[in-house]
Amino acid sequence: MLTANDPSRKSWIEVPAGSDFPIQNLPFGVFLANDDHVSIGSRIGNTAIDLAALHQLGYFEGISLPEDVFLQDTLNDFITLGKPTIRQVRNRLAEIFDANNDQLQSKAEQREVVLFPVEELQMLMPVFIQDYTDFYSSREHATNVGIMFRGKENALMPNWLHLPVGYHGRSSSIIVSGENIHRPMGQMLAPGAEAPVFGPSKAMDFELEMGFITTDGKPLGDRISTGEAEDYLFGMVIFNDWSARDLQRWEYVPLGPFLGKNFGSSISPWVVTFDALEPYRTARPKQEEPKPLPYLECAPNTSYDIKLEVYLQPEGGEENLISESNHKYLYWTMVQQLAHHTVNGCNINAGDLMASGTISGPEPKNYGSMLELSWKGDKPLKLSDGSERKYLLDGDTVIMKAFCDNGTQRIGFGEVRSKILPAKA
Repeated sequence: MLTANDPSRKSWIEVPAGSDFPIQNLPFGVFLANDDHVSIGSRIGNTAIDLAALHQLGYFEGISLPEDVFLQDTLNDFITLGKPTIRQVRNRLAEIFDANNDQLQSKAEQREVVLFPVEELQMLMPVFIQDYTDFYSSREHATNVGIMFRGKENALMPNWLHLPVGYHGRSSSIIVSGENIHRPMGQMLAPGAEAPVFGPSKAMDFELEMGFITTDGKPLGDRISTGEAEDYLFGMVIFNDWSARDLQRWEYVPLGPFLGKNFGSSISPWVVTFDALEPYRTARPKQEEPKPLPYLECAPNTSYDIKLEVYLQPEGGEENLISESNHKYLYWTMVQQLAHHTVNGCNINAGDLMASGTISGPEPKNYGSMLELSWKGDKPLKLSDGSERKYLLDGDTVIMKAFCDNGTQRIGFGEVRSKILPAKA
């Protein structure tokens, strides 16, 4: 039972109007408190909850939890416990912080060790990401890029409508929101040139994505079907998959992305569970021409109505809203991505991250990358300070936000924010 999702539930912790984190959310993350202790936590409004302290005080009595599960510096051990136990913990948190429950509310000394203002905390990487896969699942994005480089007649590659295209990315360079990123160096081939040159990328870009984090999967050699896939999905984060388009253009044939992608990706620190997202399920795009092979067939309501926004803030300037998209635009859903990923027997582990690929929609305002927004640099983007962008400049900060809002309730992810620093010499 998803008792934590009760839309009528109120918390005794203050929740500001428009907050991404009402009591119905209860995401999970890892933070460093001002006394230098690391803890796994949750959040309501602008208040972080120390789950290790709650556990030590006996508030999870009756739930089978290892004594030190919330004293780790990542969520991996907690995720390994599986969705039923995670659901129990989330439901218990909803009970503890319900406005009608004074069990903790009336104990000032306990509140002092359990609750922290989020502005006093340093958010850390929520999981140890052993493996990271990036998909290419937005039909609109793939079509736009195909038109730019191959023309309308050959926009989509022959395999695209038959399977979720993806590649195995570099997990060691994934960073948490708030960490800045240096412009990468590499080889580039200028238009009309015969030989490449080496230097800092001149076509730095973002990619608006969402990522999902898995629980432990099946043994090596076994498959996860689309019908089983949701049992292995823990939660979601916002994902900015930075790209150096000029490096990528020169290197990607024949083996695909390498230095143009592996220099860094940024994720939001709070992992929103699929249980919290349950009220926001929605229909996926129709897949009829061609019809997917049987192992990729799935229920129609396996997508989520998650609104996405991208802001660009020049050095010392204001935030400019430059893109508005939605997770529901993705052609291939997460259950299809996981089923395809494991159909050959590939195993998954708790904390693995799988990203959606750039999420673009049908209108120009829905495009999820500078490559599309400026149409390969042919239509520079104008900002409020009068400056223009074909691609990102040093000093630019990119902010991505994601939230569900059905008119009566909002469940959000917070933001992922990173600034571009000059290339290192």
